[in-house]
Amino acid sequence: MNILLSLSVAMFAGLMLSRVAKLVKLPAVTAYLVAGILIGPYCLGALGIEGLGFVSMDNIKTYSLLSETALGFIAFLIGNEFRLSQLKKTGKQATVIGIFQAVFTTLVVDAALIGLHFIIPDKLPLPSAIILGAIASATAPAATLMVVKQYKAKGPVTDILLPIVALDDAVGLVLFAVSFGIARALMAGEVSLISVILEPILEVVFSLLLGAVMGFAFNYFERFFHSRSKRLSMSVTFVFLTVALSMLEFKIYGVHISFSSLLVCMMLGTVFCNVCDFSEELMDRIDRWTTPLFILFFVISGSELELSVFTDVVIVVVGAVYIIFRCIGKYFGARFSSTAVKCDSNIIKYLGITLFPQAGVALGMALKAETLGEQGIIVANITLFSVLVYELVGPFLTKISLMKAGEIKPEGKTSARKAIDWSH
Repeated sequence: MNILLSLSVAMFAGLMLSRVAKLVKLPAVTAYLVAGILIGPYCLGALGIEGLGFVSMDNIKTYSLLSETALGFIAFLIGNEFRLSQLKKTGKQATVIGIFQAVFTTLVVDAALIGLHFIIPDKLPLPSAIILGAIASATAPAATLMVVKQYKAKGPVTDILLPIVALDDAVGLVLFAVSFGIARALMAGEVSLISVILEPILEVVFSLLLGAVMGFAFNYFERFFHSRSKRLSMSVTFVFLTVALSMLEFKIYGVHISFSSLLVCMMLGTVFCNVCDFSEELMDRIDRWTTPLFILFFVISGSELELSVFTDVVIVVVGAVYIIFRCIGKYFGARFSSTAVKCDSNIIKYLGITLFPQAGVALGMALKAETLGEQGIIVANITLFSVLVYELVGPFLTKISLMKAGEIKPEGKTSARKAIDWSH
């Protein structure tokens, strides 16, 4: 009873706050995170009433399976953005910019935070700094697309922005897998070529292979069903199964083999959407089906925020450094690469700013980092803090950039209600 009550309270709080967020023109994900804080251990949960919010961090951990499943669906849906037909249209420019600015941002943030580590090593461990650098590469597709659709933005910046945002998160997942492996090796005190280089590479390769195998298997078994409901059920089944298999860990001749559930599920979606002729419709149905799951994921993520960490001025400073240098990396990474591939002048000027928003995938990476213990918790809290800041400011900056580029027209913002003719 308490579990169901807590989940219903979490869902209700997230939904109601999303209405408030809409009134002040903030993205829904911000409302979900704030809702998590309000029903978490430091607010409503502090009353100690089981079922009425989350009473402790240990209580929140009981919902980890739900969060892992949500991450699987998030990565699976990202894979849908890599249809070969779409990739051919975006061309070399989107690919070069997407990869370069993500890697550049990681290097910039890594350099800043590793330098900060040597100043305050007890507050910012080296593994945490390395992981945060990889997380910095990810953006927020939902927040970016929300602005584009709301204002019906159209033009060169918008056209190249959408594929870059999708590619950006895929590159981020690869960077995170490598960085996570390096951080884990440093914590184990076994800094060797096998643990720092070989194991992370094997994790990426095996994750992509497992995802590809599951994608082809998914496509094969999907053919046995014709009704939409059963095809949807089979889709959910395979995401569940893929998430479960990605949790496997084993050793081969002393080499630790593990998988990145984010990479595996992303590859599952990528293969499926390219080999199945009705995948686009099915992906759309899955996207709608998973909305309640994603709301719970974000609310739970918000409830995990250790508010006590912000009483430490040093941690706040680390978060501020992370935010500032990530913005520097995104802006100049996009500017340098778009200049190199001779993009439109508006793309060179404004693209980088539209890549500031950060949410879902970054939160998923932070959740994964928590498995490292205390050093992972530092990563999670800094990420959650930065996401709250980015989601408050990022979409607004994206809107301003697209307006400056001339891709948002005054008549572009319309109301669906006014478009309805009630006379019939």
